[in-house]
Amino acid sequence: MKSSETRSSGRVCYESLLRFGAHSSDLNIRKTVRNAPRGCYGFSHGFVPRGMTLRNGRYYLRRHVPIDIRPIIGRLEVWRSLKTDSLQIALRRFPLAAAALESQFERIRNDAGLSVDRTLLRPCEDDLADDGASVSRSKDGEALSLACAYSRYMDDPTHGWSASTRQAYETTRRFAVGVLGEEVAIAMLARSHCRDYLEFLRHMPRNAAKRFPKLSLREASALARRQGDIELISAANANAHLANFSSFLNWAVNEELLARNPMRGLRLPDEVSKRDKRLPFSARQLQSIFNAPLYRGCLDGERGYSKPGPERPRNARFWVPLIALHTGMRLNEICQLDTADIREVDGIFCIAVCEQSQDGSGDKALKTVASERLIPVHSTLIRCGLIQFARRRREAGLSKLFHEIDPGPRGKRAVAFSKWFTQFTRSCGAYQPRTSFHSFRHNFRDQLRAARVDHDIAMILGGWANGRSSGAVDVTPSFPP
Repeated sequence: MKSSETRSSGRVCYESLLRFGAHSSDLNIRKTVRNAPRGCYGFSHGFVPRGMTLRNGRYYLRRHVPIDIRPIIGRLEVWRSLKTDSLQIALRRFPLAAAALESQFERIRNDAGLSVDRTLLRPCEDDLADDGASVSRSKDGEALSLACAYSRYMDDPTHGWSASTRQAYETTRRFAVGVLGEEVAIAMLARSHCRDYLEFLRHMPRNAAKRFPKLSLREASALARRQGDIELISAANANAHLANFSSFLNWAVNEELLARNPMRGLRLPDEVSKRDKRLPFSARQLQSIFNAPLYRGCLDGERGYSKPGPERPRNARFWVPLIALHTGMRLNEICQLDTADIREVDGIFCIAVCEQSQDGSGDKALKTVASERLIPVHSTLIRCGLIQFARRRREAGLSKLFHEIDPGPRGKRAVAFSKWFTQFTRSCGAYQPRTSFHSFRHNFRDQLRAARVDHDIAMILGGWANGRSSGAVDVTPSFPP
């Protein structure tokens, strides 16, 4: 045999190495006799590199999690979609996907304080992107991380968020970045990441930060999964986080940071129907609330509100539940009322629900555009003295009708009052699951139906989304001098 023939029999094509990679000293590839490779520039379904697998007609990178970081990740293996059904394309993408995954493993070791290879910590310059899309990069040329992309999203000036909406999105950002990792490249987010986030939320304890302050979010979720007896957030709450995260991913797609939204369609089944999430107060509950010492006579309007006594205070604790029952107003709408918002319009006393503050502080906010409206003051409220109460406070130079309600660090007076009201319902025996202050609003809606109030009028009175008040009355306040 010629020497040239001897050399060629043991020679490995360089392009094959690029396509398949090398394991130990040989190409570790599966080979079938009937489907042999067609030379250096051919390819065959019989030749698939170790770690690549075909599932449901799509190619995936399948990798066992290294033993030293399995307790951190909590899984034995990970899958990364190569996002193609073409073997030729999958072979080209496979080395990049494997390199990106190795780099991610190394970052996990680094965050855990384990020994690392600093070279692997540097992000790959050509990370695998969806269907060949270019990888999003920061100004310094590195692959844009999830944390950086989320910061851009939160700071985008095109968002017209209210303070409460921004807070909700900020909570979701903290959850998502904390669970998926700050350094994961935004372009590398896959369905598996979204599934992992959903599984985290499915076992997330209620008030985890307060109940388990020494645990990370993922550790708290894992603890709840193991024990099985820890109260979890509701499916509705989890789905709200999933929807917020999906909104961020939609933004990333629009900003060309991501080819498609991998979160689309993922949500948890909610066994409680939307109509039954909150119930109206029952007749017995309403009797317990308005026959409590606060309304029949108590020691005082502060600490002694739950004990019988000679005092009948006329403060926020007395008025806010009464107003809610007879107007259907939202809690924050009541708590932020100005004294000038109780006014007479065409001979009828009304409550003006509006955003403009009497003192110009800008501390008032409405949930929707439809929330701005005029509500006639119920005769029961007039008999109880609401008009005189507002006049006295106005004459005393107070701009806020319920100035004693603490606005809190974020300026939402409803937060403090809601906590007190929960304590109040427990003290008077009215507390029941799936009822809260918002139940007054359901009571109001039910009474509108029972009275056969015209649908459009009912929607305007309640400030519901498909009601329109702008064409009915002018709620612009005319503040007294």
